[in-house]
Amino acid sequence: MEPADMMAAVTGSMQERTGRTLDEWVALVDGAGLDALDQKAVRAWLRDVHGVPQNSQWAIAVAAATAAGWRRPDPDGYTDALYGGARAHLRPIHDAIITLAEGLGEDAHREGRGSYIPVVRRTQFVAVAPGPRDTVRVGFRFRGEVPDDERLSPAKGFAQSTHWLHLSADADEDDLRSLEPLLEAAYAQNG
Repeated sequence: MEPADMMAAVTGSMQERTGRTLDEWVALVDGAGLDALDQKAVRAWLRDVHGVPQNSQWAIAVAAATAAGWRRPDPDGYTDALYGGARAHLRPIHDAIITLAEGLGEDAHREGRGSYIPVVRRTQFVAVAPGPRDTVRVGFRFRGEVPDDERLSPAKGFAQSTHWLHLSADADEDDLRSLEPLLEAAYAQNG
């Protein structure tokens, strides 16, 4: 489900679930003197003070920030944020993986998230982000048979991924090309 579709679904039943419309919540956030651009603080306030359910917290926080002038970054903006500063040297590896994944079909496209960049077909099939210890984390979503690759391990709560691997900062073209069978399997299983 696209972020806009999810937002529409949550806001459509907002009054029924929370007792207020989205516009009423945005006005309440504004009237409380909160920094609407600090979405984490707004979500905490909604949860702690008003007991608002999680999905509604997110929808209200985004709507309040948008009303205050915030604009959701495009995928490039999210990627720039992920690979700024000390992680900038990992960006070429990230970009090469995304290019391979998007090259699998015209229906494959990247989206932006705050902590990773997913590539989606009908559903997300791969996620890429800076990993630990100077690596790039590549998460795959396998819905069927998992390819036999000794580098894969079960993913631990990463972006809908069932399995992941980590490429070191010194990964070369052969390392990147070795991902193709894994990407193809995940692509095929999420179409």
